[in-house]
Amino acid sequence: MSGKILLSLLVGLIGFVFTFLTNYGHNLLGTSLIRGMFGFIVWFLLAFLLRMVVSFIMKQSGTSESLEENPSTEAIGAKLDVTTPDEDEELINLLKQTPGEGGEGSGGFVPLQPPKLVSMKDPEELAKAVRHLKEE
Repeated sequence: MSGKILLSLLVGLIGFVFTFLTNYGHNLLGTSLIRGMFGFIVWFLLAFLLRMVVSFIMKQSGTSESLEENPSTEAIGAKLDVTTPDEDEELINLLKQTPGEGGEGSGGFVPLQPPKLVSMKDPEELAKAVRHLKEE
């Protein structure tokens, strides 16, 4: 337990120094110290909680290993084996599709012919519009 607190104190101290140094150039000394203390508290709590979560996960993985070693224990649902069926033949058939089988693309290549965006307006009307826009 003391190792957890010691490591958390070290991380909190690093958080204090980091927060204090980033605030010292922009704030007064008192403000930087207060923000450094808040940084220490936040970093300490984060480190402590992270250590607790990691130890909990390690404890859980240790119990699952003991279940694998001792199969006589009634642990229904403790181990899940998920496999997918082999679909190799279906995939190969999809890749080896002959040109006669495809109903959608059997017509051959037809290039796209979009409509042209040319306006057939009267040149006088266009000049009048440009003059109107130029005045504003």
